[in-house]
Amino acid sequence: MNREIFLIFILLFNLKTYHTMAMDIQDCIQFANENKLCYLATCEKDQPRVRALGFWFADETGFYFQTGDMKSLYHQLRTNPKTEVCFYKPEGMIGTMLRISGEVEFLTDLKLKERVLEERPFLKSFGLTINHPGLIIFRIPHGVAHFWTMEDNLKPKDMIFF
Repeated sequence: MNREIFLIFILLFNLKTYHTMAMDIQDCIQFANENKLCYLATCEKDQPRVRALGFWFADETGFYFQTGDMKSLYHQLRTNPKTEVCFYKPEGMIGTMLRISGEVEFLTDLKLKERVLEERPFLKSFGLTINHPGLIIFRIPHGVAHFWTMEDNLKPKDMIFF
């Protein structure tokens, strides 16, 4: 019994240590790339809109997404480029969340369009090509991020500016 209590203590201590370490943008990039399902918020007039979205990738230049010009998401972000994205990793009782706020930037880089078509071949079945105007790529190049867990729920947020 004492051994079980000791092991639980070590496990909880390690989880707490992990979640209280100072995080940086590299931690955000890694977390986003490992947890591809995210929830992206936009605004339509005065009504918030949130949807699940398959995240594309993140690197030192930003957090990248792909959509189509027929989607309301695209039109909402064109009208108001401010957004917040939440990435979620289920673990333990609650899990870990990464929230990123910033303004999107739309990109027309043909190399990125070629890359998205290679990495997401299903897009071709929608008739999208490298030159199709409906293939939309956007990123959040700068913003604010923070991690959330139940353990640090009531603590001040450690904001990560990028």
